[in-house]
Amino acid sequence: MSIEQISTIVSLFILSYNRCMGSVFFHIDLDAFFASVEILDNPSLKGKPLIIGGLGPRSVVSTCSYEARKFGVHSAMPMTTALRLCPEATVISGSYTRYSEKSKEVMAIIKSFAPGFLQVSIDEAFLDLTGTENIYPYPGKAARLLKEKILKETGLTVSIGVAESRFVSKLASDYHKPDGLTIVPKDRTIEFIDKVGLKKLWGVGKSMLENLNRKGIYSTSALRYYTKDELINLFGESSGNFLYSVSRGIDPGIYTGEAKSHSIGEERTFYPDVYGEDALSEKLLELSTSVTFRALDEGYIARTVTVKLRYGDFSTYSISETPQSGIYSSDDVYSISKRLLFSKYNNSGVRLLGVTLGNLYKADNPEQKEFFKEKEEKLRVLERTVLELSKKGNIVTKARTIKSKELS
Repeated sequence: MSIEQISTIVSLFILSYNRCMGSVFFHIDLDAFFASVEILDNPSLKGKPLIIGGLGPRSVVSTCSYEARKFGVHSAMPMTTALRLCPEATVISGSYTRYSEKSKEVMAIIKSFAPGFLQVSIDEAFLDLTGTENIYPYPGKAARLLKEKILKETGLTVSIGVAESRFVSKLASDYHKPDGLTIVPKDRTIEFIDKVGLKKLWGVGKSMLENLNRKGIYSTSALRYYTKDELINLFGESSGNFLYSVSRGIDPGIYTGEAKSHSIGEERTFYPDVYGEDALSEKLLELSTSVTFRALDEGYIARTVTVKLRYGDFSTYSISETPQSGIYSSDDVYSISKRLLFSKYNNSGVRLLGVTLGNLYKADNPEQKEFFKEKEEKLRVLERTVLELSKKGNIVTKARTIKSKELS
């Protein structure tokens, strides 16, 4: 689809918005977030293919700039493959502490914009603007205002999707990237779903797409010919209900509820699905390090680790462990998370992976200090040192991490 066609679609959506929209949801997605932060800190990287990820022989791409994506590079791709496709790329291991800091800046702006805030990952969030007509009578104008505010105060661009449901707003934010704005009025939802297409429909992974194609279903419009019962008979209850809903633009209820309090967590959604213990272990290490540093930065110790695992067929598992003693380091978090993950892993493609620290308490609570063992206190001092060095731009990798990567 050409830029002119996209611009026409967006204009039509904007023109018909006010007379057709009921509920109003924004999905705000930071554009190539990790790569954008690196470019912000080092402007000489702008316009060049940039890959964020490990440098070991079994490392995978965490994310990449849009320039690298033009060569076919994408998240979760083996680094060796990525460099074969784009040998001129600059590879950076990345600073997850720095990414967390910039994420906090952006999320604070979004949260202050409207009360219905829900952060779903380090680089994306929803806003529910329903009922704010007196403040924001024109959602398109409000979205542009939010984009401008984020760019001015953080130097980062976002893409925003506006729709009557969270699900469709998420599809919309990805429709016109980077720095995009796509508005989907209620009476244009089905039209928009068909323009997105079955292949790019969020939640329809490679295995599900192949299964649909084997049954002669190649489009969202073809999918709508089937009743809910027929889809359940063909694909099972969970997938059948999901396919029936999303092909009609009905929110399948993926993003319901409120942001959890008294917990610190991060999730990553992978496109395409991630396979194999090595690739998943690397993703898990990134998540474990990130949430540990966030907890340390906020002065918390966790009692519980929870791993969330979602397969390509949308079956989802949440597994938790609460050890007898507190969880004091990223090594602890990674070790527990890895054990939990592979207790449920069945060698299928993984669409989403998340790590959450729960049952938090303040590290400086006098009532808790008496329970700290000398070894555990030293671990926290080490983690604090790594955190402070990372904030100053130093790349610090602990020996255990290096060993595990080199020997795996």
